[in-house]
Amino acid sequence: MNEHLLNPEIQQFISENYKIPTSEIVLKGSPFKAVSVQELATQIFGKRKAERKLPTWFKNNQILYPPTLNLEQTSSEITAEYKASLISGKSLADLTGGFGIDTFFFSKKTERVVYFEINTELSELARHNFKVLTSENIQTINKDAIAHLKATDVHFDWIFIDPSRRDDAGGRVFLLSDCIPNVPENLDFLFQKTDQILLKTSPLLDISAGISELKNISEIHIVAVNNDVKELLWVLEKVPSEAIKLKTINFKNNENQVFESSFEENENAQISFSSPLTYLFEPNPAIMKSGMFSSLGSFFNLKKLQVNTHLFTSGSPIENFPGRSFKIEKILDFNGKKLKKELNISTANITTRNFPLSVAEIRKRFKIAEGGETYMFFTTIEKEKKIVLICRKL
Repeated sequence: MNEHLLNPEIQQFISENYKIPTSEIVLKGSPFKAVSVQELATQIFGKRKAERKLPTWFKNNQILYPPTLNLEQTSSEITAEYKASLISGKSLADLTGGFGIDTFFFSKKTERVVYFEINTELSELARHNFKVLTSENIQTINKDAIAHLKATDVHFDWIFIDPSRRDDAGGRVFLLSDCIPNVPENLDFLFQKTDQILLKTSPLLDISAGISELKNISEIHIVAVNNDVKELLWVLEKVPSEAIKLKTINFKNNENQVFESSFEENENAQISFSSPLTYLFEPNPAIMKSGMFSSLGSFFNLKKLQVNTHLFTSGSPIENFPGRSFKIEKILDFNGKKLKKELNISTANITTRNFPLSVAEIRKRFKIAEGGETYMFFTTIEKEKKIVLICRKL
């Protein structure tokens, strides 16, 4: 960590230039002898990235940022705050501290947090930033967390783990057993150190695969921000509940869409099917990831278009539906001879659900540009019939 970066003159330069592309900064070189242009570029990129993702860090001119990859992998404030809302008690160990965003928010919910990070540079940055942010209840340990815990008899109310999803060559891995640390392999040991574990995994992880690799799962939280699924959170307990709770939350600018159920409820929920009625409902991506379609249809008394078509319909509008709602203005047979003439739309927002053609192929075939107020769904209903729904968003 280069402490010269904290020089007021250098921090002013970063604040005045953070919107300039880092490539331009690199080409011009560093105007400061004590700081390289690469170090300046890292801080400028970090400042720019933090403006939306980490506003608390962005507002403080004494914050130092890590290399680009570490910053991109870190939680946003909104998802870190949500994780912190799931824990309670007096102590928590963050075994994979990284840049420390999650650690910081955990420290607001517990009396004592121990931050572990094996990367010395990241550990120094985090320790500096915790001090700047006056988080005095965080202890930083620059060691391998599992090895350190094996050498102590300490016990925590919670343990948090965000395993690294890259192998030694920098490639992505998708099985939990291939991540670092290997959570499935260490679960029995970790439950000697805590009764409750909060595990963060990639949104790309298949939920059924995660369930097969883990045990003692009580809850699974699927967290999305503005319709983009960011992370899966797994609550593991030494004495787990009988049913696994599934909760989805989609943070949007003007609302938070929340829906929860359980695997058991979803399996037992009764779902019926129908051709399109007056209104169309598309679940948000967090629900799509969860697979809770039967629970959703049952809860809102909706009918599904087809078993593999995850769209719902109703004869009346629905309040607070966790997704997008539309009024159907026209239903067209995709295989009809007059389809090109009937479409006759130059601009539209197109979605495909359980349909053989991609959006790009449809746009090319029918010469439809993106945008406008019209929404078109190319989909499949019962008896494998292909249709086009022309809709207006509610």
